[in-house]
Amino acid sequence: MDVLIIGSVAYDSVSSPEGAVENALGGSATYAGLSAAFHDNMRNGGGVGLVGVVGNDFTDADYKLLSAAGLDISGLEVADGPTFRWSGSYHGNMGEAQTHETHLNVFEHFQPKVPEGSRSPKVTFCANLHPALQASVVDQTEPTRCTILDSMNLWIDIALDDLRKVMARVDIVVLNDGEIRMLAGDENLVRAAHTVREEMGGGILIVKRGEHGVLALHPEGLIALPAYPTATVVDPTGCGDTFAGTLASLLAAGEGDIGRNELKHALLHATVTASFTLMSFGVGAIANLKPEHYQDRLESFKHIIGG
Repeated sequence: MDVLIIGSVAYDSVSSPEGAVENALGGSATYAGLSAAFHDNMRNGGGVGLVGVVGNDFTDADYKLLSAAGLDISGLEVADGPTFRWSGSYHGNMGEAQTHETHLNVFEHFQPKVPEGSRSPKVTFCANLHPALQASVVDQTEPTRCTILDSMNLWIDIALDDLRKVMARVDIVVLNDGEIRMLAGDENLVRAAHTVREEMGGGILIVKRGEHGVLALHPEGLIALPAYPTATVVDPTGCGDTFAGTLASLLAAGEGDIGRNELKHALLHATVTASFTLMSFGVGAIANLKPEHYQDRLESFKHIIGG
């Protein structure tokens, strides 16, 4: 297996100036898994597995969607009760959702159990979970290349010690610019990012900056890329997870230490893939993405940045 992804599988209800959707398939593991599987299929890779939990209301159509994408869902636990549900809306610059309701449901008592046959992927991606659960995943897996971790401001507020401990155990940390500033207690983003990387004990730190692109701190130097300029913004939910899933899949294609040029190449693909996510509600744009459409946008982005 090339990539193992652990995170949430959910049903989202979202509204934006472009409309609204009820109970659309979402969740961090779903977005990351679909994007990783897209790239895995493009290069005939070694497969992508999901570990998560759903309720007994999870639909046959959504099981089929995940399987049709090429995902190994043997690690998807079914628990008695309803699937995790979230509702929110976007306004103004669309940079951040306003949460209206969160019902953890079966996700509240989720304890990740990595299947025996999935414990040595090339890349493990711990999507947004309580840091203690992420530490459990780190304990259960021995990736042959790297472990990537994502988090959010909630865990900085209520589980900071646990978060710092697990960040120090992984190879790559992916956070947004607000979370970096929170962790460092410093409004200067570059200085804050260096502080956080030092607290990690080195490794690679990737800072998602939304419409302003991405900043990455690599041992060989900084990387900065713009966002892909997108005129159509319907629903940004899952963009960060799509970004991270793509990153995991691209890095699973290599061997040995991750060089700066390889990381930049992976970030370029992650940026382009995330730009499709926000063009539809839910996972539709990623689940239905065609390789030829992706390649056209990739070449366009390379032309924009002079690559």
